[in-house]
Amino acid sequence: MLKTLAADFQIIFERDPAARSKLEVLFCYPGFQALVFHRFAHWLHRLHLPLVARLISHVARFLTGIEIHPGASIGQGVFIDHGMGVVIGETAIIGDYALIYQGVTLGGTGKECGKRHPTLGENVVVGAGAKVLGNIQIGNNARIGAGSVVLRDVPADCTVVGIPGRIVYRAGERVGPLEHGRMPDSEAQVIRALVDRIEALEQQVQGLNPPVPQPELVMAGTLPARCRIQDKVFEQFFDGSGI
Repeated sequence: MLKTLAADFQIIFERDPAARSKLEVLFCYPGFQALVFHRFAHWLHRLHLPLVARLISHVARFLTGIEIHPGASIGQGVFIDHGMGVVIGETAIIGDYALIYQGVTLGGTGKECGKRHPTLGENVVVGAGAKVLGNIQIGNNARIGAGSVVLRDVPADCTVVGIPGRIVYRAGERVGPLEHGRMPDSEAQVIRALVDRIEALEQQVQGLNPPVPQPELVMAGTLPARCRIQDKVFEQFFDGSGI
């Protein structure tokens, strides 16, 4: 247990540039504190003392805002960053060196018995507010974008974004665990493709039916105000406004 806690402690300095001292991490990082409580509660749970274990996890939830069931299995070097609102179910399994942000839920989808929570491989990154539900497998080095809802298995070395989660392959490109700005935006890419297709169809239609001059087109090459507004809206959306 001590070796595992040492790995949990050390990984914070590797992944959080705000960590400045050991005392700061020890007293001011609720993610690490929740793991300390959980390691002890999980040990009691394995000794068939479920009530005491649940009481410890309940105290940890009150102090840290992170709820981890004593039955959950968590590997070494796991970092729960900030952590407020994180919920990890009873049969969840988290591999070594996973990175979990605030608001994440590793939960079930019903009242079935047995294994009903997700299994995360090694070096998995789960973005803020993401929901991973059901007895599914998340492969090693997978990345789940913030706010995504994952209901199906995810192969290793893949990125998942959206609701429901869609798998986006990175084509062999290695992306650091903290580079959230490089997460792909599949919705914007699809909308851009649709707009391009509409423009191509408009050009075909104009070739069949020559356009009639409009009164509001005072100068050659001047677009109507409505078209200019639409173009501005498209540009703002593609640049990330409101996404």
